[in-house]
Amino acid sequence: MTGRLRLVIFDVDGTLVDSQGDISAAMTAAFQAEGLVPPILNSVLGIVGLSLDVAMPILAPEEDTVMHGRLVQGYKDAYMTLRAQTGTAASSPLYPGAREALEELHMMPDVLLGVATGKSKRGLDKLIEGHGLEKFFVTRQVADFHPSKPHPSMIFEALRDAGVEKSDAVMVGDTSFDMDMAAAAGVTGIGVSWGYHGPERLGAAQYNIEGFDALGPLVQRIWETVS
Repeated sequence: MTGRLRLVIFDVDGTLVDSQGDISAAMTAAFQAEGLVPPILNSVLGIVGLSLDVAMPILAPEEDTVMHGRLVQGYKDAYMTLRAQTGTAASSPLYPGAREALEELHMMPDVLLGVATGKSKRGLDKLIEGHGLEKFFVTRQVADFHPSKPHPSMIFEALRDAGVEKSDAVMVGDTSFDMDMAAAAGVTGIGVSWGYHGPERLGAAQYNIEGFDALGPLVQRIWETVS
C-alpha cells in the first residue's frame, strides 16, 4: 500500500449474504396479497439489486403504477416480518468467508469499506446490526436516496464519503447491475461466482473471483498497478 486511501464497496444480497429465501417468500406474499400470480424464482433473482420501484414493473408489466406501489409496500412489509420471525442470521446468512474477508480488509492500512445496495436504509441497518457488522463500513449507500443500479450515483456518493479517488476503489458484486454501475462510475468491478446472476451476465466485470479468500490478494494486486 502507498498511504493513499482505498475503498472496497460491496453489494449485499447475493454478495455478502444469501437472502434469496426471504426475497422469494416476500415477493410471493406481496403478489398473493393482491390476488396476483407470483413470479417464478429465476425472475425474482434476476431483478435482485434493482430498486423495488424499478423491479416491480419488470415482474408485473401488465399492472399499473398504483399496483406497483402496493406490491413494493407489500414486499417490504413481508420481508421485515419474515426476518423478525427467523432472525437475521437465519434469514440472510453470510456467505462462507464473508466475515473473514471483511476482517482481513478492515485490518489493511488505508483500506476503507462501504456498501452500495438496492436495500432500503431500514433493511440494511437491520442486517448490519443482526450480523454485528457495524464497525466495518464507513459509507452505506441505499436505494432510498439514489436512482436504481446501474446508475453510478451510489458509487459517486461512496467515493465522496470516503474521500477516495475512483482509481483507488473497487466494487464487489454478484449481478450485472453491480458491474454495470461500477463501469459507469469508472471504478474496477469484481464479480463473484456465488450470487444471483451467472457469470455469463457479468461481462462488465474486470475481474471475477470464486471465493472470498481471493478478494484480499486481488485488491492488493489491483492497487499495486495504480500506485
